[in-house]
Amino acid sequence: MTHRTKVAIIGAGPSGLLLSLLLHRQGIDTLVLERRSREYVEARIRAGLLEQGTVELLTAAGVGARMGREGLVHTGFSIAFDNRLHRIDLESLAGKRVTVYGQSEIQRDLGNAHDAAGTRVIYDAEDVALAGLGDRPSITFSRRGERQEILCDFVAGCDGFHGVCRGSIPERLVTTYERVYPFGWLGVLADVPPLGEELIYVNHSRGFALCSMRSRTRSRYYLQCPLEDSVEAWPDSRFWDELAMRLPESALRHMVTGPSIEKSIAPLRSFVVEPMQYGRLFLVGDAAHIVPPTGAKGLNLAASDVRFLCHALVEYYRSGSAQDLEQYSARALSRIWRATRFSWWFTTITHRFDDDRFAYRLKLSELDYLAQSTAASTVLAENYAGLP
Repeated sequence: MTHRTKVAIIGAGPSGLLLSLLLHRQGIDTLVLERRSREYVEARIRAGLLEQGTVELLTAAGVGARMGREGLVHTGFSIAFDNRLHRIDLESLAGKRVTVYGQSEIQRDLGNAHDAAGTRVIYDAEDVALAGLGDRPSITFSRRGERQEILCDFVAGCDGFHGVCRGSIPERLVTTYERVYPFGWLGVLADVPPLGEELIYVNHSRGFALCSMRSRTRSRYYLQCPLEDSVEAWPDSRFWDELAMRLPESALRHMVTGPSIEKSIAPLRSFVVEPMQYGRLFLVGDAAHIVPPTGAKGLNLAASDVRFLCHALVEYYRSGSAQDLEQYSARALSRIWRATRFSWWFTTITHRFDDDRFAYRLKLSELDYLAQSTAASTVLAENYAGLP
């Protein structure tokens, strides 16, 4: 069986479905290919802090209604250190807000929108292979034992860090930049009220902690832990006890504990590949870059990639000009490197990297300066809320 489309999108995560929906609204035909099942993709627990620009892009795609009703709008967040809290007022310092709305909810909203629009999304695609990326792209895959082919004008690689798209670019033509962090995040999801109205990032001598939420009744907590730890070594009681030791006393009194409904340990890395395009293949999101989750930039960077690529494709089909397509990688990477720098810095200032007491005191001093300096707080707020 042969399928024909203008833009083939590999990966049906948020970036792939969002790009497809935006192009569909512009009259550009797409086909989305996903190696996992729809149920698997929609069940993945991921980030949930959205920049204002991401919220606007989702709304432009027609999937903002439920987010507008159920999303939690935050005008700031707090950093805890040395047994005290300092609030960063995003609205007054940067003129922006952020919205807490789970990625799994975005995934479901996008999936439902595709159902309503009648667009083509193929799940459970195996043995995906790309060819002809220089001028006449084609994609082959197997589904239920049948070998199929897609002929297209362009390919958008939205298939994540372990996907096939980045590996389809000749290794000699790309440069990879990577930093792997010497610890992980132990994450717990629990149906308990959040610790507060906004997120709290914790710098503590025992390690980093983050108090987050998915709704007014569901909380998401994280602890810095050794990479070699296992989930089995962290029963709920140990997790809550350790979190309590890292929180300042003023926040601890509001903590409600309960059984976890999901628990996992995630490694942290910074990763960027250049360029993000090869011939008629364009990499989007995690296929081209990974940031530690400290600054909540992963999904937001993917959304900005989608914005750049969508604009370039619309311009190509409207005017025949490939200028914006040729500049896609450079434009996207400019924002990506700024967010990568911020995520690295915010991770460095909030986590314990080793037993160097001198380095730890320097971090406390920098946080103390941050708490006293409007200029320093403004820089943090602008980066956290999302650069242009």
